[in-house]
Amino acid sequence: MKEFVISEAQVETAILVGLITQTQDERKTKEYLDELEFLAETAGATVVKRFTQKLPAANSVTYVGKGKLEEIKEYIHQEEENEREVGMVIFDDELSAKQIRNIEAELKVKILDRTSLILDIFAMRAQTANAKTQVELAQYKYMLPRLQRLWTHLERQGGGSGAGGGKGSVGLRGPGETQLEMDRRIILNRMSLLKERLAEIDKQKSTQRKNRGRMIRVALVGYTNVGKSTLMNLLSKSEVFAENKLFATLDTTVRKVIIENLPFLLTDTVGFIRKLPTDLVDSFKSTLDEVREADLLIHVVDISHPDFEEQISVVDKTIADLGSPDRSTLSLNRKPTHTYHPTAKHTSADCTYIQNWKEPLQNQKKFPEPSV
Repeated sequence: MKEFVISEAQVETAILVGLITQTQDERKTKEYLDELEFLAETAGATVVKRFTQKLPAANSVTYVGKGKLEEIKEYIHQEEENEREVGMVIFDDELSAKQIRNIEAELKVKILDRTSLILDIFAMRAQTANAKTQVELAQYKYMLPRLQRLWTHLERQGGGSGAGGGKGSVGLRGPGETQLEMDRRIILNRMSLLKERLAEIDKQKSTQRKNRGRMIRVALVGYTNVGKSTLMNLLSKSEVFAENKLFATLDTTVRKVIIENLPFLLTDTVGFIRKLPTDLVDSFKSTLDEVREADLLIHVVDISHPDFEEQISVVDKTIADLGSPDRSTLSLNRKPTHTYHPTAKHTSADCTYIQNWKEPLQNQKKFPEPSV
C-alpha cells in the first residue's frame, strides 16, 4: 500500500496543464496557472512548460482532449531525447481516479492535480503533531477514492478475461480484490484513529481558549502569502515564521499585543487559496476554530495583487463555509514593499493601519478596561 511520507522537497521539472472554459476565460486561466506555478515552486519543483486548451468542460476520461494529450506526450519525449527529463505533469483542477489512471498510462510520468500538490506542501510545512495529524487525515481522505489506481499492476499480471468476463487470469482476481479491501480497511481504521486524535486536540484547544480569560480575541485572516505572519511579527515583536512562499504558516500562533494601552490576543491563521480542497478545510477544523471564535477579524489584503478582489471573495466564502457567525471585520489593505526583519521600523502606512484598529477594539463589549 502506498504511504504518504513527509520528506525534504526535491527539485523536479514540471509541466502545468489548465483549461479555458465558458466560466473561466483565458485571463483567468493564466492567473490560476501563475498561482499553480507558485505552488509548484513552493513544493520544490521548477516549471518548464504550460499547456492550455479551450473546452466546454474537462474531459471525463483524460481531462484534456486526445490531441492535446498527444501534444504533451510529444513534448515530454522531446525533452527526454535532449536529456531534460520531465518529472511530473500538474493539472490545475482535481482529477478523478479514472482520469489519473488514463493520463499516467499515456504520459508515463508522475501525475498530480492541484489538490495533491497542496496536500504535499501542507505535509512539507507541518511541524507540530496537531498539523501533521490534520494533514495526514486530509491525505487519506484524498487517497481513499483513488485507491484502486494503486493496484492496476495486478491487472497486468495476466492477459485475457476469465470465465465471468473479469479482468486478469484465473487466480489473480481474488488476491487483488482482497488486497484492495484490506488497504481500504486499514485506511478507514487509520482515519478513525486520526479523527479521535483531532477530537482530543479540539477539546484541548477549546480549553486553552477558555483559559485565556475575557481578553478580546483578534484573528488575522486572508489569502495565503499576503503578509499575515509578517504583520503578526510587526505587532507582537515576535519571530513567527514568514516567507515569500505559499502556506508558510500552518499552525495557529497566538500572541498578546498592546496598542495604546489596549491589550488583546492576536491570532495568525493558515491562509486560504482558490480551489482549497474541502478535505483540508474539514481536517483543519481545530485550527480554524480560532477564526470562528474570534471577536474581531482582521482581513489582510494585498492590494498590489492584480486579482485581489477575487482573493477577498475566496476568503469571505471560506469563512462563511466554516459556519462562522457574523462579527466585526476590519479590512486591512496593504501593499508589501519589503521583507520583514525583527529590527525593521514600522512604516507610516503600518502605523496608520494599527491606529485604525483602536476604535473596533474599544467597541467590543468583552474588552476589559485598561489598568491605570
